[in-house]
Amino acid sequence: MGIQEGGSKVTATARDAEQLRVLDADVVQAWRAYSERLRDLTGEEYEQAEKECWGELQRELRRVERRRKLLDRTIA
Repeated sequence: MGIQEGGSKVTATARDAEQLRVLDADVVQAWRAYSERLRDLTGEEYEQAEKECWGELQRELRRVERRRKLLDRTIA
């Protein structure tokens, strides 16, 4: 990627890189929230909560992936 006069491509690249870092942090946070919600549960309580938490985790990961795809389209 070349640098345009005024550095607009550099600015766009830096902004895109920051957005990618945010998306990566959102994935980490989603997994952390999943883990924390299940941390002290055992037995049947864990089994019931895990199903709900897993669904929430998957929805959040899909949401982040949609945002990543939108970003990829703007970068390309």
